[in-house]
Amino acid sequence: MLAKAYISQLIIVAIFWPLGVFAQHLSQEDSIAFSKLHFTRNQFVNNIFQQAVNSVKRTPESSQDNSYMNGKSEDPYLRYQGKIIRNIYIETINFDRSFRDTSLRDLSWAARAGNRLHKSSRKFVIRDNLFIREHTPLNAYMVADNERFIRSLGYINDARIIIDTLRNNPDSVDITVFTKDLFSIGGGGASEGSNHINLDLYDANFAGMGQRLELTGLYDYNRNPNFAYGGLYRKNNLLHSFVDATVGYSVMNRSAYTHQEESTEYLSLSRLLISPYSRYAGGFTISHNENYNIYNVPPPAVFRYRYDLYDVWAGYNIGIKLLTATNNTIRDRRFLALRYYKRDFSQVPVQVGDHFDPVFNNSRAVLGQFTFFRQDYFKTQYIYGFGTTEDLPYGYNIALTGGWHQQLNMERTYAGISASEYVATSHGDFIQFYLRSGGFLYNHKVQDGSFLLGATAFSRIFFLNSTKIRQYININYTHLYNRVTYAPLRINNYYGIRGFLSDSAYGSRRFSVQLETEFFLRFRLLGFQFAPFPYADLTLITPENKPFDQSALYSSMGGGIRGRNENLVFETIELRAYFFPIAPNNMRGFKLILNSNIRYRYSSNYITAPDLVQLNTQ
Repeated sequence: MLAKAYISQLIIVAIFWPLGVFAQHLSQEDSIAFSKLHFTRNQFVNNIFQQAVNSVKRTPESSQDNSYMNGKSEDPYLRYQGKIIRNIYIETINFDRSFRDTSLRDLSWAARAGNRLHKSSRKFVIRDNLFIREHTPLNAYMVADNERFIRSLGYINDARIIIDTLRNNPDSVDITVFTKDLFSIGGGGASEGSNHINLDLYDANFAGMGQRLELTGLYDYNRNPNFAYGGLYRKNNLLHSFVDATVGYSVMNRSAYTHQEESTEYLSLSRLLISPYSRYAGGFTISHNENYNIYNVPPPAVFRYRYDLYDVWAGYNIGIKLLTATNNTIRDRRFLALRYYKRDFSQVPVQVGDHFDPVFNNSRAVLGQFTFFRQDYFKTQYIYGFGTTEDLPYGYNIALTGGWHQQLNMERTYAGISASEYVATSHGDFIQFYLRSGGFLYNHKVQDGSFLLGATAFSRIFFLNSTKIRQYININYTHLYNRVTYAPLRINNYYGIRGFLSDSAYGSRRFSVQLETEFFLRFRLLGFQFAPFPYADLTLITPENKPFDQSALYSSMGGGIRGRNENLVFETIELRAYFFPIAPNNMRGFKLILNSNIRYRYSSNYITAPDLVQLNTQ
């Protein structure tokens, strides 16, 4: 079946498809990593990548195809360690130019039309996102961190930091920061005749100033009122503070808990730990959410609720000033954070009442977290993207969490641990081992005890002629014991069966295996690249208070194809066919789903807000 929300993204791609035509003129290797930095700024090099490819560590497999690379992000800069940064220049490249060959510019009518709509990133916006400074010694790791941070911005396709040595001053260097924009305008629309029409329009880099503006609208004949609307504004790096600010209002927001529409108004401030050399991180969120029976659904099927959320956290990188003063190449860190959140319901769904519920209860918490971490990064490709540079961590992250929690009238102390080890092999395999465990202490007994152990792996790239092949595997085991307030384990999530839409399968123990093989094709159509894939998922779930031999087995298999134009801000589009040979009656058979909410790049942060162990979400 085709979900209405998914159809909308396909329609908008069809509307804007001519803007993708220009990508046919750009080489498939546009996003190959480069790092050799020998050229003068006055010579604007046409082919930057060919100037650099020899300095990137490459796996034996990658030598068969120069459109794939694998290398530690700091390696190109180590030879310049300690030299003084004299000048920093900014060069922004528009979406219609090739990052591989900057002399190429698409002159088609589609690209010209796109340029009339798109505003290139302002140079001062890119400069504001730098934390390397002129007239300071060059730190190879910090330069690599800054390049990766710029590349993570939602309106940037790729970024490179180029270093130029000076003939008459061998102790100093000049730096040029190259960035390439995404075409930042997107949106969606769907219609079911004249009775239901919804529209979504956004610009992820409005006026080229690192700000997102989004407007949504809906008309539905069966809705009361018939019209609905919403809007969002987000500013990246507010006042050069590296704080992202978001304010939003909507009367048609899709609730994460009931999948019904709700009204919401919110303000959010967030500052990530942008580098291991940064001192502070934190966030603040305040929101009001309310659900109405706007479709006149029978009352038992509608969860009416109203609540306010307050959430604030802050943390400090302990000893960073002293550490960097003595040896700025040391990457092991210790981070201390504190969080307070409060969810107050002024209206509770009648279906919940005064019973414990993981969502619809008043709750408060004060949590502290001490984190030990060391994370460096490899630059690679073809993990989630189609040739754009992706940054995968290697190292470790161990977070110890403790504090106080109140839900309804129950107050409990909490303790938990979250640990990950990231491994990058010399052959280009990427593996993450993860452990999460926690529980509440109440009347000298452990309640809602949780244990999650697993591993995720992306294999090295294999080649079949011009096709690149990568294997993905995810294995995990979860155990929830003495459950009181937690939701039971489910399988319709990242730790279970992909595409499983039913919540009827739940229990206290879960074991899952996910397998997928992705084939990145050289073929292009209208600037879009494609990757077909077969997959297979298997999950064993044990009902609560039942022995292991009464576990239920569920499975899914099938395949699909993903498509993406790396120069557009649209998310990756996926068409997946599911077959459920072992599933509840309402889930058996084939299902076909078009999804546009597919991850674009590998996501990894040094630090997250202190939290309880989550067992049904990633």
